[in-house]
Amino acid sequence: MKFDILTLFPDTIAALSHSIIARAEKSGALEIRAWNIRDYTQDKHGRCDDYSFGGGEGLVMAAQPIRDCLEAADPEHKAHRIYMSPRGKILTQEKARALSAFPHIIILCGHYEGVDQRVIDNYIDEEISIGDYVLTGGELPAMILCDCVARFVPGVLGNPDSLTSESFEGGLLEYPQYTRPPVYGGLPVPEILLSGDHAKIDSWRQQKREEVTRKVRPDLWRKYRKGSKK
Repeated sequence: MKFDILTLFPDTIAALSHSIIARAEKSGALEIRAWNIRDYTQDKHGRCDDYSFGGGEGLVMAAQPIRDCLEAADPEHKAHRIYMSPRGKILTQEKARALSAFPHIIILCGHYEGVDQRVIDNYIDEEISIGDYVLTGGELPAMILCDCVARFVPGVLGNPDSLTSESFEGGLLEYPQYTRPPVYGGLPVPEILLSGDHAKIDSWRQQKREEVTRKVRPDLWRKYRKGSKK
């Protein structure tokens, strides 16, 4: 799977390529490239932004350098194009799974007061947000989207079965995890996890998933209960 990230600050994207993502890039399961929008501006001063028509605070990223950068990254117009925006639909586990079906995704990172609306209307397929808050730029959201989607790409995770039991799968949060030693600071690991009885362990984990979800995310719990009654 290929990700192309269009940004004014391409050096920030390098933070994405560590650990699991770095191994996936090395194996060829992922390809992640950062494109510098500034390289495509036709402004003689190298500017990629200007003041907003109608007044208002801050600057707006101009259409021309973004459009030309998009053309360079996706000349055949085959990629799925995303703009990271606080007004977009919220990124969820379900959405990330759906996006992983695209072989090529382009992510546009906004900055300042955003980008010229003509870019969004004519060159972007959808807007996605990582939450109901505003950041100084789209680089962090773009990296979060890449990381989240990449986990569903075959060959990225060492054990793909781990996807089935983590938070949000099946509508519940993940169960508690423990490792060695079996007793630390006088606090023991639950005995059931040391029993070797996998049926009982699975039952315990399901129970804990329900308990944690009900306590921490009552909104998810209500949705889960509603779905289980159908």
